[in-house]
Amino acid sequence: MIPGSKGRHPSFKRGLLFALQGARQAFAQEANLRRMAVVAAVTVVVGLFVGLDAVSWALVLACIGAVLTTELLNTAIETVVDLVSPEFHPMAGKAKDIAAAASCCISITAALIGLLIFSRAIFFIGKLEDI
Repeated sequence: MIPGSKGRHPSFKRGLLFALQGARQAFAQEANLRRMAVVAAVTVVVGLFVGLDAVSWALVLACIGAVLTTELLNTAIETVVDLVSPEFHPMAGKAKDIAAAASCCISITAALIGLLIFSRAIFFIGKLEDI
């Protein structure tokens, strides 16, 4: 709800539409988010190809969700910072840099988890072919 407004909270359906609108706007303006979505799609295709088990899928999907969520939060923070500080200010730059660092940190973590999961899956497939 907007502070000072007399309206009630939006319905679930209306709130979901706002969320979808925000996601669409973020994907339209943020190239990094689009790149991350492509990497996520490729990861899912490779996961299907190598036949990941349920636990591996849970970890991969959690990593994809964490990376995309963090990038959306980074975009929201950058948007708010740009709104309240249209001129350059060191504190505004610091806030944006920290938000970008969070996105980078989760992306590196997800990549390392993916490396462990997929190297294990690929190694296991190789062992099955030797039998």
